[in-house]
Amino acid sequence: MAAEQAEQAEPKESGSAQAAEGGGDGGCSPSGYVVLGLIARHGAMTPYELKARVEESVQYFWPIPHAQLYRIPPRLAELGLLREETETEGRRRRVFHLTGAGRAALERWLGDPQAPEPETRDPAQLKLFFADLGDPADVVALAKARAAQHRRWLELYQSFRADIDPTDEARRLSRARILRLAVAHEQAYVDYWESLAADPESL
Repeated sequence: MAAEQAEQAEPKESGSAQAAEGGGDGGCSPSGYVVLGLIARHGAMTPYELKARVEESVQYFWPIPHAQLYRIPPRLAELGLLREETETEGRRRRVFHLTGAGRAALERWLGDPQAPEPETRDPAQLKLFFADLGDPADVVALAKARAAQHRRWLELYQSFRADIDPTDEARRLSRARILRLAVAHEQAYVDYWESLAADPESL
């Protein structure tokens, strides 16, 4: 799941970045809901603190460029979904709080069972599709390389899963659910690529 899709689907810092910040509930994008959700779960945060939270949570399946994490909160504040406060002393950081409208928007988004189709752009699958045009040994080499990569991701997600803190009420359930999916996803890829490497002519 995650690592592979994150590797391929990271939003670009141009027009697509602006598109990622708009749309949705009153102009809220999926990345905007990430911001609302993290603030709802962990409390008011600065963009820098949001960056750290993204990196230890959704980054593996929904990467958000750091620059967007500085643009999205002010945009959500303009929409009334967050409230911005600037510290009066020290570094005068910009701190963003969830508003009642922001919580309502988050709840509407969570209550909608529909979601856009996921987009997966995997160069290995492109090579696999055209593999019959190359050397037969190439598909075996490709399969072995991909099996090894997915095995590394599988082991990473298994380690994350094993390290879940059962006392962390804020994150335990959300992490367990997404990591269960990640482990199943990577296991399926490992099984497929290993079987292809062992028998490339199998249909």
